[in-house]
Amino acid sequence: MKSRTGKRRYTVIGLLLTAVMLFPVYWMINVSLTPQQDMRKSPPDLLPLHPTFEGYRAVLDDQMPYLGTSLLIGAGTVVLTLLLAAPAGFALAKLRPPGGGLLGLGLLVAQMIPGIVMAMGFYGIFLDLGLLNSWWGLIIADSTIAVPFGVMIFTAFMSGIPGELIAAARIDGAGTFRTFRSVVLPVSRNALVTVSLFSFLWAWSDFVFANTLDGGGDLRPITLGIYHYIGNNNQEWNAIMATAVVASLPAAVLLVLAQRYVAAGVTAGAVKD
Repeated sequence: MKSRTGKRRYTVIGLLLTAVMLFPVYWMINVSLTPQQDMRKSPPDLLPLHPTFEGYRAVLDDQMPYLGTSLLIGAGTVVLTLLLAAPAGFALAKLRPPGGGLLGLGLLVAQMIPGIVMAMGFYGIFLDLGLLNSWWGLIIADSTIAVPFGVMIFTAFMSGIPGELIAAARIDGAGTFRTFRSVVLPVSRNALVTVSLFSFLWAWSDFVFANTLDGGGDLRPITLGIYHYIGNNNQEWNAIMATAVVASLPAAVLLVLAQRYVAAGVTAGAVKD
């Protein structure tokens, strides 16, 4: 009885904490459906008693190009991150090159550098190369955050791949690249999904690089769309919140679909058989 009571108590506490953390999300949805004339109502309605979709209509009219640009940047960041991080993780895990330990330490240090510091450095480089206000420049910048994380995830996951599997492929005549492509990558699905998901989320939610490197371009991500929308329409809070809701949907859907693979990918290498 005491055990059951304790479990119920922890369940109630967990539900209350979850409700507190999710309340801002609920309030964002509530405001997005609230008519403009009810915005300054005191006290505010806890439920949208007279819901309106004017805010979502404004999203379709004004914000769709920003959403398309964010999808393009997110997809490009995922592709570039996988192309760089997967081979690097395989090399560190199985080929053991000289200086691999120092490289791993360098990747760890790279993740500790504040984003604004990197943005300032990128600004000077991109100014000389002519990459400012371009979507491919943002892909390169966002990948610098995702690649170190991806290399560490791939290294941890691929370290757990049995050496006998790779040895069998080499006995069958497969070279290093063929072994990596045909043997290692197929069994690294969880790590691939994990790195892809986090790379996309970082690129999708990036504001520092976007505001610094692409503040005046024609193709701007949704984070800048929301920022400029607030500045231009600071009284239309239902439209602002509707934009935030729509911008949150791709990330939420991806997290729900990939949660099983992410749970396995981020814990890879933590337990040795």
